[in-house]
Amino acid sequence: MELQNKATSLWPNFFNVTMVQIRTFHMTWFAFFACFFAWFGIAPLMAVVRDELHLTKSQVGWAIIGSVSMTIFARLFIGWLVDRIGPRKSYTWLLILGSLPVMGIGLAHDFTTFLIFRILIGGIGASFVITQYHTSVMFASNVVGQANATSAGWGNLGGGVTQFVMPLLFSVFVVGFGFSEALGWRLSMVVVGVIIFLIGIGYYFLTQDAPDGNYDDLRARGMMPEKKTVTGAYWTAMADYRVWMLFVIYGACFGIELTINNVAALYFADYFNLSLVAAGLVAASFGLMNIFARTLGGLFGDNFGSLWGLRGRSFWLFMCLLFEGIALMIFSQMQVLFLALPSLIVFSLFTQMAEGATYSVVPFINKKALGAVAGVVGAGGNAGAVLAGFLFKGAMDWHEAFLILGMVVTAASFLAFFVRFSTRQEDEERAAFAIANIQTLRKRADKANAELEHALNAIETRKVAVASA
Repeated sequence: MELQNKATSLWPNFFNVTMVQIRTFHMTWFAFFACFFAWFGIAPLMAVVRDELHLTKSQVGWAIIGSVSMTIFARLFIGWLVDRIGPRKSYTWLLILGSLPVMGIGLAHDFTTFLIFRILIGGIGASFVITQYHTSVMFASNVVGQANATSAGWGNLGGGVTQFVMPLLFSVFVVGFGFSEALGWRLSMVVVGVIIFLIGIGYYFLTQDAPDGNYDDLRARGMMPEKKTVTGAYWTAMADYRVWMLFVIYGACFGIELTINNVAALYFADYFNLSLVAAGLVAASFGLMNIFARTLGGLFGDNFGSLWGLRGRSFWLFMCLLFEGIALMIFSQMQVLFLALPSLIVFSLFTQMAEGATYSVVPFINKKALGAVAGVVGAGGNAGAVLAGFLFKGAMDWHEAFLILGMVVTAASFLAFFVRFSTRQEDEERAAFAIANIQTLRKRADKANAELEHALNAIETRKVAVASA
């Protein structure tokens, strides 16, 4: 059953938070931003952690793998849960419970305890699934790609911001307050955990599950399928080969981004001899592209969809992945900073556009199990990051590791041609797209008419005033 009253536009009403769709959009991207920030908050401080806990290169590699491995299972579970209890309750509990290991990592005293907390923190990476789900149920097909891409992109921005904010916060505790470095990085993570906890409370009170209300109310009014149907729909989605094609594809874009977020600061510190803060700033340039790059991926996905239907969205996805793989191979061969930095930015552009393009396709795979599809595809991103992480834990030179990843991404791009849709679904979505566009134009016309009527009334009032004078 299709949810009603979805928003048919994003940008004209972008600051109108009285609209539940827009208010939810802003809350969900901000919550994901905070989760992403906390998820990778320790990454730019790893040089300090490595020295204090005496971690070997292999142990650092296991920490990288651990940070994304837990998220695979968390995303699979949250995809089922969000279909069942709704995004509002799911996000609230995830934020509140996820804040505990973020603060708790400050108790780590050796590699084992550090790895355990690093794995547990990875659970908040499931926030991505809820973010994509929540924007998908709030926005119509003509704008859902843009809404999904922007909410996820601005959320992913947390991975770039954390690269320079966490070293600065660490410096405040060490230089400003005179704490030791060992205590400084621990207190920095505690601050982040407290913020996550507070956002969880805010999410519960400031959002709702769907445009017309929360899932409990909608089910009581017969406007949604019962909870008992969720599990069956979940397994139906799991049996769809297209879901697994997108699983691999998302591993080749978001999985790469996760890997870069984990290794970039160390890579530039070790291979280009940069300081902790300088390496963090350079690494941040990769994540900061999320300000607009992922939005472009979703925007062009919607545009390709308007011109060539659902197959147009798949073709755009292929193009993004292909150029991502080529750009990554070029970046891997850069030996000097002034060449490495621009090639990193170009590579980042296509990586994040590919992510936006992926989730401009996801909402159309199975609308009855949207959470399941979003969860499985999202888990693919983390599975890709886990596999990529093994390249960085051994003796392999990191230049070679990036080259291999670029080749894999290029090969994975061709899987986009296997994400196909039936003629019936193509026709249905074209009709839905057209209806959404008509609704948008009608709303704009109504607004223009209201403004014109107001202007005419003002003129008449002035005429009467002049005549009276």
